Amino acid sequence: MKLTILAIGIAVAAGLLARGRLRHLATLKVRWPLLAPVGLALQLVSVGGRVLPLTLLYVSFALLAAFAVANLKLPGFPLILVGLLLNALVISANAGMPVTRHALEASHQQGTLTFLVHDGGAKHHLARASDALLPLADTIPIGGGIDQIVSPGDIATYLGLVWLIVACMRPRREADPLPSREEAIRVGV
Repeated sequence: MKLTILAIGIAVAAGLLARGRLRHLATLKVRWPLLAPVGLALQLVSVGGRVLPLTLLYVSFALLAAFAVANLKLPGFPLILVGLLLNALVISANAGMPVTRHALEASHQQGTLTFLVHDGGAKHHLARASDALLPLADTIPIGGGIDQIVSPGDIATYLGLVWLIVACMRPRREADPLPSREEAIRVGV
């Protein structure tokens, strides 16, 4: 969550530096807007067992991918979709997202490491040598008070979000108005 807030803060600052305005974000028109919060909420649902949490995670990625596809014409959404697909690929190949021990230690998440070692996880698990696509898993630690681990797919998604916000904040160029009929005749157009 801290990283999402940081990404949005960076995007807003970059948008303002590009002479953008926050009010332009209010004009952003996305298709199927409810898919995003429902998809994200499904990732936060905590239920027992192994099958139901993974099923909710798969449904979450399907909803988020559908949302991204529906909005591909908007700036940033192609990159958001790539990030979602990368994460979904790793999760489906490993029945959950592998997390490396090094990343957990470097991001000061000893409690999560202890939990994964002793209890395992439904949506995440401690990376094993047998895991597929490990370079695309949660392997990148971020410390400095953020204390989070990200995957290359997460980075693509965050970059897409930044791109979307900055692009939507930037000043709009009005299309050059077409000359009136009288003006066109006068200049010979």
